[in-house]
Amino acid sequence: MRHVISILMENEAGALSRVAGLFSARGYNIESLTVAPTDDATLSRLTVVTRGSDEIVEQIVKQLNKLIDVVKVMDLSQYSHMEREMMFIKVGVEKNTACEAVKRLADIFRGNIIDVSDKTYTIELTGDRSKLDAFVNALKDYRIIEVVRSGSMGIARGEASLHI
Repeated sequence: MRHVISILMENEAGALSRVAGLFSARGYNIESLTVAPTDDATLSRLTVVTRGSDEIVEQIVKQLNKLIDVVKVMDLSQYSHMEREMMFIKVGVEKNTACEAVKRLADIFRGNIIDVSDKTYTIELTGDRSKLDAFVNALKDYRIIEVVRSGSMGIARGEASLHI
């Protein structure tokens, strides 16, 4: 089962390394990882996506809570939550017909063309994983030059939250 784990941790050198090390030392795979400071400059929020049974993820959460840098852990999969990813995709558009078709697809998927050259468009797209996958698939008849994805970010809906 896929789990989205949010971690509130001290914004200190080496903290991310210790969390990643916990996963690798136990043979758990990290499918996606995002991290950034919060509104409190001393804290960062890390979102990890992993797969495993409920028992395995429960063990992961217990181990994460033992790390000195970790302030709080929340398995978002236990709550109603929202997830989003961001993607940049660079597409070759050397022919006029390709230009129009790629623009149209970007509009359909509510993407923004953020860079234009004579031969490429770079498109920014935000959404859930399946939307981004569908956009890449829709562009399969065009020359995809490069794809960069952020990994999942998640937040619980309603009153549930990850805070001190």
